[in-house]
Amino acid sequence: MNTAYLESAKKQFEYYKMLGDKTMVQLPDDKLFWQYNDESNSIAIIVQHLSGNMLSRWTDFLTSDGEKEWRNRDAEFENDITTKDELIKKWKEGWDCLFNALNSLNEDDFSKTIYIRNQGHSVMEAINRQLAHYPYHVGQMVFIGKMICNDNWTSLSIPKGNSKTYNAEKFAKEKHKEHFTEEFLKKPNKDE
Repeated sequence: MNTAYLESAKKQFEYYKMLGDKTMVQLPDDKLFWQYNDESNSIAIIVQHLSGNMLSRWTDFLTSDGEKEWRNRDAEFENDITTKDELIKKWKEGWDCLFNALNSLNEDDFSKTIYIRNQGHSVMEAINRQLAHYPYHVGQMVFIGKMICNDNWTSLSIPKGNSKTYNAEKFAKEKHKEHFTEEFLKKPNKDE
């Protein structure tokens, strides 16, 4: 049961990472730093926050509090990333930390209690907590990307007006078991 859950969680994380990746690919470099106003976050700030959160939560996942003493959460919301390369490096560093932690888990680990700010979580609760948090921010990234690209936006799922065609293709197939993310994770991005 726990291994099936873990595989499903990994696929969900991969899916949201892919949405972020495909959003950033569509934008000119300078637009990754665009903010609607001073109170809003740019994609760069969101990436910096996600990376900081991931490094804190997933480093020594089973053995130390998920809110590390070395984390400076407030600094994650300051726009101090200056290049796309630096941005992509932070993005990758956070996701690598997450996937390394998830890939190291085994069945016995699911009986352990881990802490985030001294609050106990089961391993599954801790994973679910982040599985709710990261898509929230990736959705913000996608929304910003759509605003910036406007008519040049390439849909990351079912393009507007194509639901009937998409559903017809799905229902034309035999019933089968497949994680919903499979088709999206297999599709190459036209810009990659």
